Amino acid sequence: MSLLDSSLWEVIKASFDPEIWKELIVPVGETLYMTIISSIIVLIFGMILGVVLTLTSPDGLLPKRISYTTVGWLINVLRSLPQMVMIILMIPVARLIFGKSYGINACIIAIAASCIPMYARIVESALLEIDKGKIEAAKSIGSSNSQVFFKVIIPETLPAIIRGFTVAVIGVISMTALAGMFGAGGIGDIAVRFGYQRFQHDRLFACVYILIVLVQITQGIGNLISNRMLKTRNLI
Repeated sequence: MSLLDSSLWEVIKASFDPEIWKELIVPVGETLYMTIISSIIVLIFGMILGVVLTLTSPDGLLPKRISYTTVGWLINVLRSLPQMVMIILMIPVARLIFGKSYGINACIIAIAASCIPMYARIVESALLEIDKGKIEAAKSIGSSNSQVFFKVIIPETLPAIIRGFTVAVIGVISMTALAGMFGAGGIGDIAVRFGYQRFQHDRLFACVYILIVLVQITQGIGNLISNRMLKTRNLI
C-alpha cells in the first residue's frame, strides 16, 4: 500500500496484515542467519585484532611498534570506507570464495569486513580501561604476561567487551538491511524491492518493526549479560 494512495494511519494498519507477515518469515530467517554468522566472524577476528593492538601498544605487555602501527593503520583504512563501498569492494572476494558475488553467503563477507574494524577498536578501548595498578600488582607477585592478560585484564574488562559486542551485532543487523540492495536477501531485500521500488509501504513498515525488535532484543541480552558479570565480579 503506497503512502500516495492512502493516509499514514491506513498504511500502518495495513502493515499488520497477517499475509504480509507470512511473506516475511523466510526473509527474517535469512536476516537472522546473516546476523549470527557475521557476528561470530566479527567476534573472532575483532577480538584477535583488538588484543594484538592492546598487547603491542607502547604501554602494552608486549610492545612492538611495527606490529601496532601496521594493524592500527589497516583497521583505520577499513573503518574509513563507507559500508556501501565495502560491499562493492568485497564482491571479487565473495566471487573468489563462493563462485558468485550475490546471495546470503557472499554478502556475509562484506558485512563482517565492515564491522570487524569497529569491534577491534571497541575491544582495544575496553582492554585499555583497566587500572594500571592492578597490572603492576599482578606483576609484582611474579605473574607472567599471559597470566596478567587472562587472569587480570580479561576478567576485569569482559563486561565492557560484551557491551561492545552488542554494539557490533547491532551494526551487523543494519548492514544486513543494506546488503539487501545487493542481492543478499533478508529484510533489506523486501524493504528495497517492495517498500522502495514498488511503493508498498505497508511491507516497508513491517520490515522496520522487525529490525527494531531485533535491535531491542540484542541490546537487552547484551545489557543483561554484562550487568550479571559486573555483579558477579563485584561479589568476588
